[in-house]
Amino acid sequence: MNQQALRSKFNEVFQKEKLYFFAPGRVNLIGEHTDYNGGHVFPCALSFGTHCVFCKRDDDKIRLHSLNLPEKGIIEADLNHIEYKKEQDWANYPLGMIKTIQNHGYKLDHGFELLFWGDIPNGAGLSSSASIELATAVAMNKAFNLHIPQVELVKMAQEDENKFVGMNCGIMDQFASGMGKEDHAILLDCNTLDYEYVPLNLRGVSIVIINSNKKHALVTSEYNTRRKECEHALKELQQKLPIKALGELTIEQFEQNKHLITSKVEQRRAKHAVYENQRTLQAAAALKKGDLATFGKLMNQSHVSLRDDYETSAPELDLIAETAWNVEGVLGARITGGGFGGCAVALVKDEAVKPLMDAVNRIYPQKTGLKADFYIASAGGPARQMEKRY
Repeated sequence: MNQQALRSKFNEVFQKEKLYFFAPGRVNLIGEHTDYNGGHVFPCALSFGTHCVFCKRDDDKIRLHSLNLPEKGIIEADLNHIEYKKEQDWANYPLGMIKTIQNHGYKLDHGFELLFWGDIPNGAGLSSSASIELATAVAMNKAFNLHIPQVELVKMAQEDENKFVGMNCGIMDQFASGMGKEDHAILLDCNTLDYEYVPLNLRGVSIVIINSNKKHALVTSEYNTRRKECEHALKELQQKLPIKALGELTIEQFEQNKHLITSKVEQRRAKHAVYENQRTLQAAAALKKGDLATFGKLMNQSHVSLRDDYETSAPELDLIAETAWNVEGVLGARITGGGFGGCAVALVKDEAVKPLMDAVNRIYPQKTGLKADFYIASAGGPARQMEKRY
């Protein structure tokens, strides 16, 4: 859908137009399930995401519509009585964002209408939910002149997902969408929110996202279970170690003290969190040096750890990763996102992009009955207001 079509559709649904916003999706290059364990992540914002059009109302009504889910119709709510309702479906994400902003003491003094359209595949693990949250956040911030710093909007978006939606996620997705920078990845310390932009100087190498089209729904998956397992492992380690998060541990410290974790399953979960954090730091250092071969090897190790220790992969993602590993010119490939479906991400020499696609298209449908989709990723900017001519 082009910009003019989006504008026309908004006029058709809501009769008038006002302000235009955009928030990107994200792909995490490495550092999975480390964010809520107080470790580092290494995502970049994408050039595609969620578009949002805002217009003011003269009453206290909120009306929401998604062009991606037209069968859901227009979802209405009262500005002064927002609450989670299962039947609100996707609209719980923007409504929770609005409610969270209100909970922080900011006043929204009139109702409004929001139209959403996104080109992030739903359920692909590229943060469509965070993108919706941040598009809503920047819209509220601008439309009501709230002057909330962008990083505070990011924190509120995580709060929305944790407390309103019920997904106990870390801050990576919202941070990448809210704080992205063109042609850069973000090395983020999720314990302190210290961050560094690292240039994506790939020189003849592409970031290829491969959508398995195996849908995942993290709120109803084992995602929250993994977090609880890590929290319990941390408590057992804290019997001896003065740490607040698994991400504070070096590999040597973990190996010397892992016997404190009584459950072998929780020991594997904690191992992934610690080792993955160190891999992420090593990968960022390798990228700064232009050592893409090392970066790729660390991606492969990350996938194996997510498959075997953290158990958040899926047979479909394993097949895609293993297929990619066997294509000459693929430097590395791994599952990306929360897991249990969604996407893989690969670092691929430009001349190997077509052979990779050909190999996946040959093997993957035959063994799974599914068709994979491919995206050449480029790192985009943060959630923001767009020009009126949008």
